[in-house]
Amino acid sequence: MREHTTPTNQEMQGREPRSSTPIQRNSIFNRTMRRRSKGKAKDTPEQNTHHPADSLENGQSVNEPLTLNSPQSRMLRWRIPKQPDPGAKRTSESSSTPGNGATPEECPALADSPTTLTEALQMIHPIPADSWRNLIEQIGLLYQEYRDKSTLQEIETRRQQDAEIHANAHGSLASEETPEEEEDEEEEEDEPASPPERKALPQICLLSNPHSRFNLWQDLPEIQSSGVLEILQPEEIKLQEAMFELVTSEASYYKSLSLLVSHFMENERLKKILHPSEAHILFSNVLDVMAVSERFLLELERRMEENIVISDVCDIVYHYAANHFSVYITYVSNQTYQERTYKQLLQEKAAFRELIAQLELDPKCRGLPLSSFLILPFQRITRLKLLIQNILKRVEERSERECTALEAHKELEMVVKACNEGVRKMSRTEQMISIQKKMEFKIKSVPIISHSRWLLKQGELQQMSGPKTSRTLRTKKLFREIYLFLFNDLLVICRQIPGDKYQVFDSAPRGLLRVEELEDQGQTLANVFILRLLENADDREATYMLKASSQSEMKRWMTSLAPNRRTKFVSFTSRLLDCPQVQCVHPYVAQQPDELTLELADILNILEKTEDGWIFGERLHDQERGWFPSSMTEEILNPKIRSQNLKECFRVHKMDDPQRSQNKDRRKLGSRNRQ
Repeated sequence: MREHTTPTNQEMQGREPRSSTPIQRNSIFNRTMRRRSKGKAKDTPEQNTHHPADSLENGQSVNEPLTLNSPQSRMLRWRIPKQPDPGAKRTSESSSTPGNGATPEECPALADSPTTLTEALQMIHPIPADSWRNLIEQIGLLYQEYRDKSTLQEIETRRQQDAEIHANAHGSLASEETPEEEEDEEEEEDEPASPPERKALPQICLLSNPHSRFNLWQDLPEIQSSGVLEILQPEEIKLQEAMFELVTSEASYYKSLSLLVSHFMENERLKKILHPSEAHILFSNVLDVMAVSERFLLELERRMEENIVISDVCDIVYHYAANHFSVYITYVSNQTYQERTYKQLLQEKAAFRELIAQLELDPKCRGLPLSSFLILPFQRITRLKLLIQNILKRVEERSERECTALEAHKELEMVVKACNEGVRKMSRTEQMISIQKKMEFKIKSVPIISHSRWLLKQGELQQMSGPKTSRTLRTKKLFREIYLFLFNDLLVICRQIPGDKYQVFDSAPRGLLRVEELEDQGQTLANVFILRLLENADDREATYMLKASSQSEMKRWMTSLAPNRRTKFVSFTSRLLDCPQVQCVHPYVAQQPDELTLELADILNILEKTEDGWIFGERLHDQERGWFPSSMTEEILNPKIRSQNLKECFRVHKMDDPQRSQNKDRRKLGSRNRQ
């Protein structure tokens, strides 16, 4: 039973009309409509219809987009007349293309176009349900394949934009362009070998495999034959592609989930090998996740069946994120136990290992391992947030669709953060128990295990022994090894002793730590910094001179030890200025708590960089910060692209405010309690 139903006509008449397709103000269609509307000297039955020309004459700003606004815009069935010459190809560079200043005489097909918005709406019709259903069923890509292809293409697109604009920067400074025009030109140059009609391709949904049947919205026969591509602005076509991708990628995701269940989870031989408790940990609540995905996909398909121009999908995403996506939190929170159980089964049960290897060789799996299927829900919920961000970049500002997209994004952000918190909570508890067992206190014992405490960084450093005057002495005993455990609220200083134990000889609250970098004083004191404990375990001030193994290790310790350092709390408004940026070109899994796991195509601001190849950065789409190797990334050289990235980031997060954050925290706490 579907829980998100399509509103009736009475319901739609009682609320604000949905913002839909904007029309180019200077297009032939719009100019013809305005000219014919002004030429009517007497009242007509269409006199009460809202015309864009009337809005302009009554004082509407010429800068506001003209839109097809109608309360029944999603319910009406309309079709725009087909072109008189079906064999003629649409070209983006032809002078007869709408928006390039052609007249109706130059473009006879548009001379017979509808003269009013009402007439246009009445001619549009929905694509038959069977067409959408067949499209969804024929998607051949598993979600893992889709995800790899889309992110790689996004990287390549950004590379081309960066290289082309950077190369042409000196020759193009003479003409000033608006950000929208710049972006359109950049995307036109993304695929020089592609047909001209594909100038509006989105960055993410460019899949080059012709056999994948992972189509673009504008490639659908119903779209091409309708003539709607001649009316829509390029930006609206990009928006349609972004919404269409969300639907088709959900179909690919559901296909992979179904394979996980039918091919692995429900395998009779596997059921006999696994104990019910092992099967429960391994597959968790994947059936609930798949059921939600199925209902979600059906609602998205239903919306697309209403009209060939997709009105919106973010309202459906918002509804499911707010009411149904808690199943993702349950699944992802089990990830720590799932990974451990999977490794143990592979090591301890030969029958399990042999059967899984056999099942993975099946052509259905496309050479993908079981582990890639088990991680699907976490990958999908994070990707879904990025897809909503891509839609948000395309919708008109201060519109109803922008508000809906922002609300959907906020709900998804809460779900993703709750998923991350669920994973961290499970792993942190076990980690704290393990650390507590290894510590022996030479001083007054400090309770390590706490629900509000977690490890930020641990590792070995060298402490300078003796007074400061001994720094000039070149002796082997100048430094001695110490081991630091840095938690979010506490520093514990130890010495490693036999038996994999640590003897604690000092500690201090993290808020009472101060660090200072020494100036270069030669090879012996390279990578040395001073750590001050304003109040240590003996309630007095203590100073340690510490030496790291490399410059990056020194920078990382200083950043972690002193949270009040400049690079640690850079205000959001500082991102409005030009900041060095990189994009991830190789995925990276964090090896230490202070490192950042990177996904392909992530864009990050560089906050600090070391000479030996490490970057402290902030990911734009979620503001997560951490260290990562610079070799995993490529720098974005062109300031225009960096500025556009910052602008989009600011737009996505512009609705953040203290009150909203408080409400979000309360709701997240409530959802955790329910779990």
